[in-house]
Amino acid sequence: MKKTALMLSVSGFLFTVPVQADTLLGLYIGADGWRTSADGGFANNSQLQSFNFSDKTQKSYYVALEHPLPFIPNIRLQHNQLESSGSTSLNAGFSFAGTTFAAGTELQNQTELTNTDYVLYYEILDNDLISLDLGINGKYINGTVAVAETDANGMAASQRASQLIPMLYASAKVGLPLTGLDVFTQGSYVSLDGNRIYDAQAGVAYAVLDNLAVNMRLKLGYRAMNLRLDDVDNLHADLDFKGVFAGVELHF
Repeated sequence: MKKTALMLSVSGFLFTVPVQADTLLGLYIGADGWRTSADGGFANNSQLQSFNFSDKTQKSYYVALEHPLPFIPNIRLQHNQLESSGSTSLNAGFSFAGTTFAAGTELQNQTELTNTDYVLYYEILDNDLISLDLGINGKYINGTVAVAETDANGMAASQRASQLIPMLYASAKVGLPLTGLDVFTQGSYVSLDGNRIYDAQAGVAYAVLDNLAVNMRLKLGYRAMNLRLDDVDNLHADLDFKGVFAGVELHF
């Protein structure tokens, strides 16, 4: 009920503000490579077990469609890889997914919480100098966290989690005249029912191609994502992923 109320209130706000629209249909396609460091922990209750994680390069792909109809939202779909693994020596006993591991056990831990963003947004401002988008994001998390003893014949346990979580969404870009450069920021956030999630990035982009047929931007920036999950399919977690990313975007 709280999630539904949040979505309705945000939607109502967006319908009351003035919106801009593309004069022609616009299609954006992009891909990023994100080098992440990760830290945090997970468990089947609020007493989280901390784990060690290795750095990993994640991949992210997106497509956005903008149109000239002012009261119908634009749409953006983005698929985010979110994986990490490591090795951790337990300081105390740990029970997970019905399996108990003794203190001193060496565990291989792995998270695979790949997620997809379904964003509906309006262009509040849209010109060569500044653009501002506001909307709502349904982040669909669908993945698994797992642990296994390093012994080949040791015990293992895994927990699957799947949930669509409503979030607020905002994106802004400021052009630097006569340079081909722009600075940008984008993010989604929610704090609701014990869950707190944010996914934010900021950086600089350079237009290497700009004509009537296609625009191409190269991007470099920093991205941070936090997943604080409170009993999502019996999974409790507080995981941080952050690091530098680089990407390319095409606009047709």
